[in-house]
Amino acid sequence: MPQTLTIYDTTLRDGNQSEGISYSVEDKIRIAQRLDEFGMDYIEGGWPGSNPKDMQFFKRARKMHWHNAKIAAFGSTRRKDARAAKDDNLRLLLEAETPVVTIFGKSWDLHVTEGLRTTEKKNLDIIYESVAYLKDQGKEVIYDAEHFFDGFKSNLDYAIQTLEAACKGGADCLVLCDTNGGVLLHEISEIIDAVLDAGFAVPLGIHTHNDSDVAVANSILAIQRGLLHVQGTINGYGERCGNANLCSIIPNVAFKLQDVFLADKVKLVELTTLSRYISEVANLPHREESPYVGNSAFAHKGGIHVSAIRRNRLTYEHVDPARIGNHQRVLISDQSGQSNILQKAEEMGHNLSGNGAELKEIVNKLKELEHLGYQFEDADGSFEVLIHKTTGNFKDYFELKSARVIIFKYEEGTLHSEAVLRLLVKDQMQHTVAEGHGPVDALDKALRKALEPFYPSLKEIRLIDYKVRVLDSKQGTGAKVRVSIESEDGKMTWGTVGVSENIIEASWQALVDRITYKLMREGDI
Repeated sequence: MPQTLTIYDTTLRDGNQSEGISYSVEDKIRIAQRLDEFGMDYIEGGWPGSNPKDMQFFKRARKMHWHNAKIAAFGSTRRKDARAAKDDNLRLLLEAETPVVTIFGKSWDLHVTEGLRTTEKKNLDIIYESVAYLKDQGKEVIYDAEHFFDGFKSNLDYAIQTLEAACKGGADCLVLCDTNGGVLLHEISEIIDAVLDAGFAVPLGIHTHNDSDVAVANSILAIQRGLLHVQGTINGYGERCGNANLCSIIPNVAFKLQDVFLADKVKLVELTTLSRYISEVANLPHREESPYVGNSAFAHKGGIHVSAIRRNRLTYEHVDPARIGNHQRVLISDQSGQSNILQKAEEMGHNLSGNGAELKEIVNKLKELEHLGYQFEDADGSFEVLIHKTTGNFKDYFELKSARVIIFKYEEGTLHSEAVLRLLVKDQMQHTVAEGHGPVDALDKALRKALEPFYPSLKEIRLIDYKVRVLDSKQGTGAKVRVSIESEDGKMTWGTVGVSENIIEASWQALVDRITYKLMREGDI
């Protein structure tokens, strides 16, 4: 009969140790709420006493109502020279007032003798007394066996004894940790089987790190072996190379393990949104190549692939992306065939299937432009402009008569940028001048200043991203560059692209496509 997997999220503690991440208290509260709404069983909030932010988090968390998750405080076993009842670390864990306390102890004899500088017997006493004391205080206790797999390989009998000590103390779950992330699948399998043979009466769990790039695989294998408590982080955030990525583990279990299931409270369809939300709060780029939740996870570029998925998406998709809140994407590039163009055009509302000549012309034009350095994978706006121009459905919303960009510097050293444009808009000549933080900003302001009186909806456009890529760096300052602009207006998001040896010209192309796409989409006349 299938058994339920327990999911323990440590994004707020282990994930917070990732390089480049520093959550505020408010960040941690917001993330915890989203994790709870998603359906996590446990949310590890941090290490009380390690920093003021974690103490503040627990103070706020205990006043909140949690629908699905239990909040856990994390810490170590008692110090070697302190009684459990007098140990500051255990005291702070209790002051967090969480229903669950997770403590880690030493499983590797190397850490016992070199790290703690104590005897193996005293380490067993430390583990037992710490767990027993917390249980006496009415806590659910999860015991993380730190460096368990390395410890097992060094001294298997002693590693098992450390688990026995925790179990004797009353631990509710024993978690086997690959703390260094160096254990491979065959080792994980053999060691877990040996632990299962020891016959522990409490559930076993798995906690892996990704230093050998197998954290998810090791976790899945452990679950298949019967370890029904898994620890990890959203997006695999964590120290060094990260932790096991719950965004991969959860759907793998849900869709591909027949003997294990997730509780109904887990909202799988919100997984992609959750992943992106935490990337935003962490102020890190979302990992677009991530399985399941990445923007590229169900993106198809090769013409043969696109031709096949148009007939049956199962040909190149292992699951339906909608099941985890993601979606299929067809990329447009110099590798595109007619199937890519047809699919992408259909997504934009254009039916090109009845005109082979136009379709062929678009494919050829696309490949010619990509050869020149254009890239349309993230430039849907420029691609649709190309379709309109090729099919004869293009409308010129304005005509550039002249442009001048001036950069000047005053004696005090301040740089100023000014753009002067002459545009013909609806048979009216517009002459505008605008200053900006740089030449591109000045151009954008002058362009919008001229057009907004005629097309008021342009006031809605906001810049999301502006990127410049040097295409042939050997040419030095005369190199060709590609400018990519991402925009939004509250209703849609679109990208545009421009290429030139002159960065101002490349930016102008992307800016013009940005505005043209917006007006085309709204049918503005």
